[in-house]
Amino acid sequence: MDVLPQVAAALADGQPVVALESTIISHGMPYPDNLATAQRVEQTVRDGGAVPATIAVLNGRLCIGLDPDQLEILAQAKDVAKLSRADLAICMARGGMGATTVAATMIGARLAGISVFATGGIGGVHRGAEETFDISADLRELAESPVNVICAGAKSILDVPKTLEVLETLGVPVITYGAAEFPAFWARSAGQASPQRMESPSDIAQAYLMRRAMGLPGGQLIANPIPAADEIPQDVMGPIIEQAQTDATAAGISAKDVTPYLLSRIVALTKGRSLKANIALVLNNARLAAAIAQEISAAPRL
Repeated sequence: MDVLPQVAAALADGQPVVALESTIISHGMPYPDNLATAQRVEQTVRDGGAVPATIAVLNGRLCIGLDPDQLEILAQAKDVAKLSRADLAICMARGGMGATTVAATMIGARLAGISVFATGGIGGVHRGAEETFDISADLRELAESPVNVICAGAKSILDVPKTLEVLETLGVPVITYGAAEFPAFWARSAGQASPQRMESPSDIAQAYLMRRAMGLPGGQLIANPIPAADEIPQDVMGPIIEQAQTDATAAGISAKDVTPYLLSRIVALTKGRSLKANIALVLNNARLAAAIAQEISAAPRL
């Protein structure tokens, strides 16, 4: 594992650090938009008083934080592996290059001692999972790795009620920041009541610290609704998602290729509007993550 010097220094000094995933760079959008977005997200974390640590695998090394040259390499690389819990060690053993999903980023954050991670949306239970059993490893990882995951809810392409049910079964605290309803990525509400609501980064930090003091495994899922100005409501996105799902089935897309395909297809169907919303929600999550990381760093240990 290679820890970027400024990240290592911050961790050693007890300063706030925010982990960031790398699939948004390699699988989320084309170059150079992907690089510009990654740089904006990192700068948003810095502006919030924390140190960003983008996590990826380069030349078989688990990198906790990327320098500008490494970000450029990852942004331009072709055929980058998409790494979840099952793929991470294999890619490293082969000396490969890979971008980390939510689950793999949580593993990297845990190994480095980072307790806060900002992403776009988590994976979850896919529609039709009662036949396909397509359920993201992100949910199990939330029950095992002690990391606060700040997201804009579950991606709208998923079965949100089933995703929340699985999280409840796994004992994962699901907290919506400043709202009573759980968000659905591009939309501020998925039409589902949130299991928990909290109004401040301090309250979220205290809940995390209490879980740690009690020795409870796993982390917390903090759902942060997309800013109202950037929202694409469910009644607008619903038919578009259905069309993308139909196209995926017709194209024979399955397994881990489903999510990247659907997101790319939705960008095309919305003429880029979904991509702009995606960037806005990631930046919004980075701001909240930095605030939570600061509260954890400053709080007395329970």
